[in-house]
Amino acid sequence: MKFLVDAHLPRRLAYQLHKAGHDAIHTLDLPHKNRTTDAEILDISELERRAVISKDADFVNSFLLTQRPYKLLSVSTGNITNAELESLFARYIDSIVIAFETNYYLELSHAGLIVHM
Repeated sequence: MKFLVDAHLPRRLAYQLHKAGHDAIHTLDLPHKNRTTDAEILDISELERRAVISKDADFVNSFLLTQRPYKLLSVSTGNITNAELESLFARYIDSIVIAFETNYYLELSHAGLIVHM
């Protein structure tokens, strides 16, 4: 699966997803790095069919209003350590990939994975 990890999340998350066999990039890998605009992220997501992983509520609003990005994984854990975030992803990555087969908007919280219909 293809992912684009937003600037509000650590680059290590993209590395973790890549090690798990996924095509994952971070905004730091893009030409404008973390200055990449939300509009550019939306365009890349649709063009490359990448699921955006973000903590930014603007992407939730965009998805609900315009169905952009292509797919969205909203991280709603609040402030947690990078190690805790990586552990959460390690626990749920298989479920995330399966849920994205038929859904376009997911949310990852401390309680688990939420599929929004």
